[in-house]
Amino acid sequence: MIKFPFEKLFIRNSFFTYLIRIIYRTFQRIPLLDRWLIRELFPSFCFSVSALTLVSLSVGVMFELVRKIVGSGLSLGFALQVFFLKLPSFLVISFPMAILMSTLLTYSKLSSNSEIKALKSIGISTRRIITSALFLGVLMTCVTFVFNDVIVPSANTHAKATLRKGLGLSMNSNYVKNIMYSRKGKIIDLTSNNNSVRGITHIFFAKELQNKIMNDITVLDFSRKGYKQMLSAEKAYWNDLDADWEFENGQLLTIGPQGGSTFIRFDKYIYPLDSGPQEIAQMPDDAKYMSLSDAYKVEEFYKLSGKVKDARRMKLRIQEKYTLPMSCIIFSLIGSSLACRENTRVSQGIGFALSIILILAYYLLSFFFSSLGLAGSISPFAAAWVPVFISFSAGIYLLNKADV
Repeated sequence: MIKFPFEKLFIRNSFFTYLIRIIYRTFQRIPLLDRWLIRELFPSFCFSVSALTLVSLSVGVMFELVRKIVGSGLSLGFALQVFFLKLPSFLVISFPMAILMSTLLTYSKLSSNSEIKALKSIGISTRRIITSALFLGVLMTCVTFVFNDVIVPSANTHAKATLRKGLGLSMNSNYVKNIMYSRKGKIIDLTSNNNSVRGITHIFFAKELQNKIMNDITVLDFSRKGYKQMLSAEKAYWNDLDADWEFENGQLLTIGPQGGSTFIRFDKYIYPLDSGPQEIAQMPDDAKYMSLSDAYKVEEFYKLSGKVKDARRMKLRIQEKYTLPMSCIIFSLIGSSLACRENTRVSQGIGFALSIILILAYYLLSFFFSSLGLAGSISPFAAAWVPVFISFSAGIYLLNKADV
């Protein structure tokens, strides 16, 4: 039986002891070469995650919170809550960069100490040497994906709500301004046996939603060919039980094909429109507040409502939720392959600078293709994945050069 040195810290046969024994035994089954490389990589990776997260948090959150504490009266307690709730979103960004920095620094140190050359001299290929780095990249790809899909959206939502509460703003999660919704469907021609064509049938606009009530609403109805109808009301709310909209204190203007019109005022009016305006008002305004399942629903909703540009943008953001974790594998390949070249000597300072340059190059490439995808010049799938394929090809090229 393996003697575990920290067993005295836990109650014998406790869950923690059992779990750590399993982890320890699993680690012991890993080949000696990989165990050695993992021990070399782990401290550098932890240092890189800590350093990069601290820098990004300072630039992205800390300075802004300090300004709100001084200028807007945000309390220190609320500021700390927002700070820690924002931490997962910056960790997700730091993981790929930390992979690159840690592999570059670790393998450069091994190369400068001639340990890489010694491994090659006994017949171990570069591909075998960087296996541990690739394993770390795959592991962090999984961790990054889970963080980005499960933890980050919830944490960002709570951070936004906490900040609003700390600043004394409305805490109603249903408060939204300028709700715009267009509905596509059948436009019926009443003069030709109710034949129909597809097009935009309704345009709905509300100035705000608060406490599940829409205020200052305008609805344009084009569902009958030749007829134009405009409804305006002070308030409206969606009735789940009857599946219709109830408008209060408004007017209804209908213009016929020959130019004739009718005008009525009402205190209450039932309108047979779907729940689309209510749904779109409750959608997050940014993909960083959505999980993948939520993003797919929003994309489908945009398609049904005829918002082609918004649907394309959401499809691109969905693909980017896959490509962001994949960058961990790419950076592990590039960093380890670049550092395994003979006579490579990279100090900690140079390694940090080189990592920043490579990261900037990758994200500039991603930004360029993302812009093309948003403009519709290329498909959202190509916009998200072409930078990954280009970077992966560069990593394979560096690996082949290092393996010579």
